[in-house]
Amino acid sequence: MDPADLSLNRIFDAFTGYQRTAALKAAIDLDLFTAIGSGATTLPELAARCSAAERGVRALANHLVVDGFLTKDGERYGLAPDTAIFLDRSSPACVGSMINFLTAPTIRGAFDSLTDAVRRGGTAVSQEGSLEPNHPIWVEFARDMAPAAGMTAEVLAARLADEGALRGSALEIAAGHGLFGITLARHNPELRVVAIDWPAVLEVAEENARAAGVADRFTRRPGSAFDVDWGNGHSLVLLTNFLHHFDPETCEALLRRARAALAPGGRAAVVEFVTDESRVSPPAAAAFSLTMLASTPRGDSYTLAEYDRMFSAAGFAGVALHQLAPTPQQVLLATA
Repeated sequence: MDPADLSLNRIFDAFTGYQRTAALKAAIDLDLFTAIGSGATTLPELAARCSAAERGVRALANHLVVDGFLTKDGERYGLAPDTAIFLDRSSPACVGSMINFLTAPTIRGAFDSLTDAVRRGGTAVSQEGSLEPNHPIWVEFARDMAPAAGMTAEVLAARLADEGALRGSALEIAAGHGLFGITLARHNPELRVVAIDWPAVLEVAEENARAAGVADRFTRRPGSAFDVDWGNGHSLVLLTNFLHHFDPETCEALLRRARAALAPGGRAAVVEFVTDESRVSPPAAAAFSLTMLASTPRGDSYTLAEYDRMFSAAGFAGVALHQLAPTPQQVLLATA
């Protein structure tokens, strides 16, 4: 290879990637994107609107132009199309709060210890990492990740609607914000939701159920998903962003409980990051495997073939994978 064709740019970008995250978080904290979206587009206007120094806003905004989040025409800044949709607080699709969870000390700390995690083959933060009972990170998750989850939940609701209205009860395991079950209840007036999670987390879910107008069909069942009675006769069991925290044997055990909790003909819906057999695609799913290495003892991103074996071992006849575009996630559907 000709040395002239070589560049340090990609390596330098990776070395300084944390700065890009910090810039994005600062812009969200200052409501910079919302200010631009509402018409403040020059440095003096933005400095006044964000209660920040003009020099500070200039450095931050120009960095965000370089990163592609903002545009610049002369002295005026604008929002890139995806920034306008997903990072302007006035947009109903705004997911800016996600950055609070993704940069929380618990998450960052897990990556600060990544070298040790690679050596150990699991989290080096503590014995159980983020899976410790009643870990406060899950209250943060329930609040900060709700906007993104709501978007995924709407796509899932549309996918399930193709097979008819849902009735009876939907059991949501490790419900967090509860938005998957809540969204399905909002679209299916004859559906009740039973949500299992830690008590403090379910308080957030119940707030969301009241806001959605389905609190009368929302039941909390506090405690560990491994200890609480799941009941039976449910038409749907939701396992959303949960199985990736565990090894295949634990996933199989959870899926067995899901099958036992379903009425005949009921379905299990597992929302996950699923990789192809190469384990390097799709990019979001492949990268998520490293997150599980850093933050859990045995979690992973699994392939469709691995999930098929897990569902089969749990007694399901088969599993179908569906994309949940425009989100990076998929849903695995199986019938009892």
